[in-house]
Amino acid sequence: MLAIIGGTGLTQLANLAITHRQVARTPYGEPSGALTFGEISGHQVIFLARHGYGHTIPPHRVNYPANLWALKHHGTTHIVSVASVGGIHPDLIPGTLVIPHQIIDYTHGRKASFFNGEEQSVVHIDFTEPYCATMRQRILDAARSADEPCVDSGVYACVQGPRLETAAEINRLERDGASMVGMTGMPEASLARELELNYAAIGVVSNYAAGRGTSKRAIDPTEVQNNLAMTMERVRKVLEHLVALHHES
Repeated sequence: MLAIIGGTGLTQLANLAITHRQVARTPYGEPSGALTFGEISGHQVIFLARHGYGHTIPPHRVNYPANLWALKHHGTTHIVSVASVGGIHPDLIPGTLVIPHQIIDYTHGRKASFFNGEEQSVVHIDFTEPYCATMRQRILDAARSADEPCVDSGVYACVQGPRLETAAEINRLERDGASMVGMTGMPEASLARELELNYAAIGVVSNYAAGRGTSKRAIDPTEVQNNLAMTMERVRKVLEHLVALHHES
């Protein structure tokens, strides 16, 4: 089954015909909210709002292990994550959809693994390519089918949050090779790999990163919200085509 994890700007899916919601209990605590089961274009999916359905959970306090475990436990095999990002690369202007292929983790203190050495052998997952190649291609194909422009590839810098970055920090991320910055990509991606889930992400560029473009002096929250509101309609369209492609394969 395909699951959709929605980030900032996507706390609900207008095109999801909800069948039921289910509170999930996990060995890792409470997920961000109840799992929402429903259908998109006649195909069953599970939806989970990463920050809670009222957007009340900051990125550094999301219970990533509980979210991923709950989805796996309820039949999920494939996950598409939707997350807002700041554009660092000049091509990633606000309103752009981008499918990252690499990630750099700058977070700290998060529950980052299911393998914590407690009554089990240590496991080192391969993370050379952090996103599932098949899922990435399926998202790209869905975007093409939906006639929605989408950038293939990019390096996602995952920072701790919840504050936004300084211009100097963005310069550093750029030197490290990052093309976008967000706060939720890790450990979500690595936990999905540990659970052998097929995971990929859609980055929604909500603003220029600090020190870039219209964010040269400051990031305007109103502009961010307006960009997300407009772009998420395109994301929903891509998701409709993705669900159809997923069930055809």
